[in-house]
Amino acid sequence: MTSPFHRVILFPMRSYYKKQCLEILAVLMDAHKGIAALTESGNAAEVPELLTGCQQAAIAAGELLDNALGEGSAQTGMLEEYCELVFKTYNALAEGKLMHGVTLTLDASVERVIKSIKALPEEKEIVFLPYKAAMWDSLESEWKKVSGDPSCRAVVIPIPYYDKLPGGGTGSVHYEVDKYPEYVPVTDYKSYDLEKNHPDKIFIHNPYDANNNVTSVFPEYYSDKLKNYTDDLVYIPYYVLNEPDPDDVNVQEGLKIYVLTPAVFNAHHVIVQSEAMRKLYINVLSKFSGEDTRHVWEEKISGSGSPKIDRVENLKDEDYELPKEWERMLFKPDGSRRKLILYNTGLSALLKERENMTAKIRRNLDYFRSVKEDVILLWRPHPMIDASLPFMPPEVADAYTELRDSYIKEGFGIYDDSALLDRAIAVSDAYYGDMSSVVWLYQKTGKPIMIQNCYV
Repeated sequence: MTSPFHRVILFPMRSYYKKQCLEILAVLMDAHKGIAALTESGNAAEVPELLTGCQQAAIAAGELLDNALGEGSAQTGMLEEYCELVFKTYNALAEGKLMHGVTLTLDASVERVIKSIKALPEEKEIVFLPYKAAMWDSLESEWKKVSGDPSCRAVVIPIPYYDKLPGGGTGSVHYEVDKYPEYVPVTDYKSYDLEKNHPDKIFIHNPYDANNNVTSVFPEYYSDKLKNYTDDLVYIPYYVLNEPDPDDVNVQEGLKIYVLTPAVFNAHHVIVQSEAMRKLYINVLSKFSGEDTRHVWEEKISGSGSPKIDRVENLKDEDYELPKEWERMLFKPDGSRRKLILYNTGLSALLKERENMTAKIRRNLDYFRSVKEDVILLWRPHPMIDASLPFMPPEVADAYTELRDSYIKEGFGIYDDSALLDRAIAVSDAYYGDMSSVVWLYQKTGKPIMIQNCYV
């Protein structure tokens, strides 16, 4: 029998590791009662096996402490002393020398460790797993709350995703770790073991797992896997929808595609944009799973609000340093500023209207080219359009690609495929484009909104 521990101090201790260590130490205290009962009954033959189990449990607790506090902490030093005591007791029994009162001594040794661990300040580790940088705004305000809490450690881990090809094949892999705001520290996904670290909470914004026909995060980051790596998996939708009437059956039917997703079922908690949306989720889920499950959804779903709305409500255009090319287009030689129109083209409209929508985009680009001396277009397409092109009819995909490429080449307007949706909302003077979740965000600014109609 050996006692393989070292000594150094590091604070604080992860609450997850603290709980596990205290559970192991409670098992040791129960084992001591078993040893006492055996020795008092004169049946000491089974005691060595119990002592061996005690040392193995202490080693397991020491490994947890090494993970939590660094190798050689004061607490592992105390466990080392406990292991020495167990070793002496084991040898004494082997020599037929029963050590009287040994369980009291073992209890005191473990109680010293328990007291020391309980005295350590607790730290929660909370992990954020965004996959598309453009969707980071759906998590950012929660990240800011955690980052401002001295009892928590926030870890942002952008995760890779890949395009899906028609027929189910795998396309290009994307890893957008370099597209996050400079003030957000990011961790390489390869350097963080979710199973080993078992964060106290994980935030995600991807609802689909394998059910997205266009893209997919790596399968090891599906919600059915992540729920096993934390005690609290939290899903927040990456979009904001129009406020619903939660009791309207037609509305429920139309929005159930957003509700009945793997992340909603697998997460421990779900945060949606409002109380009305919360009630809609509960109604849809109760209808799908049975009315007897309503209490489950009422506990799981929170309507405390979307971080996307939090962020937009606090936007100021002076918070953003514009790219030099944007400034060149926006400001006239006399220093006056041209109007900037955020032109948002959605994925669903393009998939539904096809040639009609590409023709509409062409007409719009022609118009804004003609008024570029007074108005600048900021074209921001849905971030999933490019990945969806292989699934579109070739004539639609080719027409859209030609429009996009020629617009970028001509340079009479701004093409923005960055992750900074909030920047586009903050610096633009009005919204024009398809009905989408961006509209509901843009409403919070109080600036004009115009919805395009491909038949006009």
